[in-house]
Amino acid sequence: MNSTDASIGVVPIIISLAIAVLMIAAMWKVFAKAGQPGWAAIIPFYNIYVLLKVAGRPGWWLILFIIPIVNIIMSIIVSLDVAKSFGKSGAFGFFGLWLFGIIGYPVLGFGDARYQGPAAA
Repeated sequence: MNSTDASIGVVPIIISLAIAVLMIAAMWKVFAKAGQPGWAAIIPFYNIYVLLKVAGRPGWWLILFIIPIVNIIMSIIVSLDVAKSFGKSGAFGFFGLWLFGIIGYPVLGFGDARYQGPAAA
């Protein structure tokens, strides 16, 4: 075993950690802009609950995220609502937040988007 064999496993871990830190920071900023606690981005399930509140959806929808297939539909709806809550279009919600969230959430969090209140309320 040489040094290149060991780096094959290390490089993906470093990239994955960098992406995770970026997404946590982006979600933290999105939550803070919406008047929610930023630290909620690091708590599993609670972060989905807070995202539902940002979107203006009821908290019990969290249960729907547990049901297979239904969770895909729910995540699309919530992504569209979050985009509208920040004054963005439905296309941004679908493509930017749902399909390419790694790009869309940093755009919302670090960009000039302003929270306009829950879209679904």
